[in-house]
Amino acid sequence: MNYNIAILGLIEIFSAITIGVFILVLTYKIVQWVGRRYYGIESFNVAYSIFMASIILSVGIMVSGIIQPLMSSFRLLDKQSESFILALKYIGIGGVYIAIAYAAAISIGLISTFLYSKLTPIDEFKEIRENNIGVALVIGSILITLTLFTRDGVMLLIEAIVPYPELPPMTL
Repeated sequence: MNYNIAILGLIEIFSAITIGVFILVLTYKIVQWVGRRYYGIESFNVAYSIFMASIILSVGIMVSGIIQPLMSSFRLLDKQSESFILALKYIGIGGVYIAIAYAAAISIGLISTFLYSKLTPIDEFKEIRENNIGVALVIGSILITLTLFTRDGVMLLIEAIVPYPELPPMTL
């Protein structure tokens, strides 16, 4: 049994649960605060709940994409480090990857919502405040779709910072 991989698996499970809960609660609180402060949405109606669920799903989709680059990085670290040092590197590098993915998800959510609201003749947040479920579904669908479109680019960006070892030059 490879103990480094077993430890890495346990760390990944534990960190995914704790970071996942933290990120989703943070996202919920941010969306709740923005709704109250900037759009005057005090009571959470069905339309706002749909919008909020779309944002949380979007963040989940984006952040879940870091698993593959993270695993690539840690398999490389596994060859170079002791278990404790590997765990510390996992936590540090994983935090950077998660922060990049989270920032990308929030940015995409803000940009897509802003652009869509500027391109349409209606005030979407007024409609959401008035519990217009159709508008919330359209905005939520746009948000999730744009997250799916941009996820691979963000993952490629994260993949670019994975510390791959240098290969020797090829000789012919």
